[in-house]
Amino acid sequence: MIAPITRPIRETIAPAMRDFLQKESAGGITLIVAAALALVIANSPFAASYFALLQVPVVAGIGEGVIDKPLLLWINDGLMAVFFFLVGLEVKREALAGQLDSWNKASLPLMAAIGGMAVPAAIYIAFNAGSPENLAGWAIPAATDIAFALGILMLLGPRVPVALKALLLAIAVIDDIGAITIIALFYTAETDLTMLLGAAVTLAVLALFGRARVGSSIPYVLLGVVLWVFVLKSGVHATLAGVAAAMCVPIAAGDERPLERMEHGLHPYVAFLVIPIFGFANAGVSLAGVGFDTLLSPLPLGIALGLLVGKQVGIVGFAWAAVKTGIASLPEGTGWRQVHAVSLLAGIGFTMSLFIGNLAFADPAQVDAVKIGVLSGSLLAAVAGFLMLRASLPEPEAARS
Repeated sequence: MIAPITRPIRETIAPAMRDFLQKESAGGITLIVAAALALVIANSPFAASYFALLQVPVVAGIGEGVIDKPLLLWINDGLMAVFFFLVGLEVKREALAGQLDSWNKASLPLMAAIGGMAVPAAIYIAFNAGSPENLAGWAIPAATDIAFALGILMLLGPRVPVALKALLLAIAVIDDIGAITIIALFYTAETDLTMLLGAAVTLAVLALFGRARVGSSIPYVLLGVVLWVFVLKSGVHATLAGVAAAMCVPIAAGDERPLERMEHGLHPYVAFLVIPIFGFANAGVSLAGVGFDTLLSPLPLGIALGLLVGKQVGIVGFAWAAVKTGIASLPEGTGWRQVHAVSLLAGIGFTMSLFIGNLAFADPAQVDAVKIGVLSGSLLAAVAGFLMLRASLPEPEAARS
């Protein structure tokens, strides 16, 4: 049973959230630069070197426990496990002492996030119903890139109500939970039961450390690496080891707050190193020969419309239904135009959409089509969301007075 959250811990949530938003928004700008650089290089004379670098084999291990993967997969399976560990910490904090710790807080973002995942997936399936080879990508437009979205939101500074920032953050966190569940259920290969048993034993030991409220980060990091190796070898996607390990970190251990400390410590590395590296490695796509016929083909079009249209319809529609039926209420100081703008920003699916796309498809042509759909849909959603939000907020003079 989870122990009640004490008042001192609750008092840290507001500054922790401010710190989170600042790092995520700055990290979003860094991600934009990294992705743009990848696109430029992939369409320059250095393109061959860029793609060759990503396929350089990297071998690590001892004896029989050797992992031999190209650099790109080390980034997507290894570095991204650190990202998912941070996501797990954020989800646990929000559920225990944040925007999701009560039904009153969680009801609106929960309903909005459900709509924001279901409708984009339905749009994608509708456009690809006649192309069964593409249907594995149904979850690609269901994802939201929290760093990118908050980066755009924070461009408007103090004009944006705190409640609106919290709503976007809560929707994105629930969206992450959905994406993690989808990866676990639908994008897992055949499993090695021996490796899976090793992962289960390691996770049980981690849980014992968490239950004993061990405050040191060392056992969680060391056992987390062991868990990652077992999960990788088991056939389950390795990044899920990061989420599982994070769930074992206690929010309080005596006078210490290990979850908050680890989250705070990891944020700069994830925001300014892990995610930009992932963006640089995965956003590069050759645009040679890309025309409207390419953009209008079922795979990229389903993704782009899922992000741009599906997120709006799903988030606003489900949120409106929740408010009208009394299940939830709008945050104080916000209106439907602002919620609509947030739904557009939630259509920026960059990191998680590209990640799921890499899991869904092995064909390089399909992966390139995913990149085109994600980049075009996310860019349109970012511009439209920024313009709508700016138009719906008070002028800077009014905001200061």
